[in-house]
Amino acid sequence: MSETPRSRDSGGDTGTGLPQRRTGPAFAHTPHRSDSRPPHTPRGARQPGPGGRPGTIPPVPGRPATSSFSLRSVLLPTGALLGLALATWQVLASGPLLGPDERISAALVRTLPDAVTERLSDLGNVPVAVPVLVLAAAYALRRGNRSGALAAASAIALVPALVVPLKAWTARPGPLEPWAAGYFPSGHTATAAVAYGAAALLLRPYTRRPWPAAAALALTAATAAGLVLRGFHWPLDVLASLLLCVPLLYAVRLAVARGLRRGGPPPAPRRRGRPPPRAGRAPAPPDR
Repeated sequence: MSETPRSRDSGGDTGTGLPQRRTGPAFAHTPHRSDSRPPHTPRGARQPGPGGRPGTIPPVPGRPATSSFSLRSVLLPTGALLGLALATWQVLASGPLLGPDERISAALVRTLPDAVTERLSDLGNVPVAVPVLVLAAAYALRRGNRSGALAAASAIALVPALVVPLKAWTARPGPLEPWAAGYFPSGHTATAAVAYGAAALLLRPYTRRPWPAAAALALTAATAAGLVLRGFHWPLDVLASLLLCVPLLYAVRLAVARGLRRGGPPPAPRRRGRPPPRAGRAPAPPDR
């Protein structure tokens, strides 16, 4: 019988010709490539530990966990409260900050027509600003962000509870009415800042666009400018109200983020343009 190529190749082998299984932990867990590079698999990217034990998967690339968020959450409200305490102390003690404050007010009061500045200051009225927040809170509540809506309602309810006692305590007279008292801090500015700012925080996750924050800043700035230019408040009154609103808005921001984590991230908005192509049948192979 003639010798086949298979019998000639295996003639010098002592075994049966079947591939021998290699044992050992290194071969059991680490695949090899001919070019000495690790394979592109999670298991192949592991580094063996001591004693041939399987190692750990390399860390997933991403933003490292730091304490910047917690530090910012403490420094921002604390700094705003310290600034409010400083302004209150200056008003109570007739400090040196009142001199520049009065000079700035004298240079700005009634530089624009009263019909314009009164309309701007009316943006801080409760019947104007609060309904905006109510609509935004109702929309967020409908989308499942109950925590954010509740925090926004609590923040706007705290505005008179914080502003009215400060007005009675400081009893500061107004720029055009020195016989009256209770101008520090500005209640209209606080109402506008909390109402428009909280509404922007509630709508921002669902719009994915910067216009809610830009609108809130524009409306709050217009209210503050109208109050100062009309002579309803000193500039320091407006600044103190803005500082008072920082902790309230920051609490609303944290509550909105917590509500999004519980209810899941909002869906991404659809982009305008050509619709995506529909999935069709695979093209048939050409006839040969």
